[in-house]
Amino acid sequence: MGKILVTGATGNVGRHVVSQLAEAGLEVRALARAPERAGLPVETVRGDLTAPETLEPALEDVESVFLLWPGFTADGAEAVVTAISKHARRVVYLSANGAEDPASHYHAVERIIRGSGLGWTFLRPGGFAANTLGWAALIRQGVVRWPYGQAARSLIHEKDIAAAAVHVLTSGGHHGAAYVLTGPEQLTQEEQVRVIGEATGREVRWEEQPQEEAREQLMAAWGEAAFVDGALRTWESFVTRPEEVTGTVEKLLGRPALTFREWARDHAADFR
Repeated sequence: MGKILVTGATGNVGRHVVSQLAEAGLEVRALARAPERAGLPVETVRGDLTAPETLEPALEDVESVFLLWPGFTADGAEAVVTAISKHARRVVYLSANGAEDPASHYHAVERIIRGSGLGWTFLRPGGFAANTLGWAALIRQGVVRWPYGQAARSLIHEKDIAAAAVHVLTSGGHHGAAYVLTGPEQLTQEEQVRVIGEATGREVRWEEQPQEEAREQLMAAWGEAAFVDGALRTWESFVTRPEEVTGTVEKLLGRPALTFREWARDHAADFR
């Protein structure tokens, strides 16, 4: 098997992809903007997906690429995919559930990859369990004031996303597949807070936040109106139509997906 390039290698998912590939004894190269600070156990080279001209050295002798696209638009993706196609034979793209929506930048990147001539597989996870780390300060205070406490999600552990990526990168039969990845259960946001509290040994309660107040707070934090409004609409929709559970992780890996409770135990220190 040829060398695998991992982009987004210092992120929540990328770090696990790198470590799992390295533990399997495979040739791995990690891409990082600052290799000297990456702290990865494999060859790490300097490169930036927003500057496609920096990718040539990283792509030398590479057969497969794990692609995590940065940002909320597809600007520049065509140049990056073109650079990849000059060297590699296939790409595993970390997309998202809902990428079928033509307005989504995930859809745009998928379209570019489909037309590139590369072999491809799309991983489309739903909600990341790691997104609940955004509640860390509130958990420490003992009250999570947030909107849509009854929004039910099937949050996935980043280790499972990485394990699915590694499986697809190292085995056959995945060309042209788009896998929707979820956790094994649906929990409301209020239940997620309770589970985190139990994992950390804290008394934590949920306090429902009005939507308009939440929007004002998120605008101050994120600064992108379309993204904020999209997030609020999505959470609202999960109150009446909970996020699906697909079972795809178990089908790919031959074991059940990790639960949110397991994720909370793994990250308990992050909330203390």
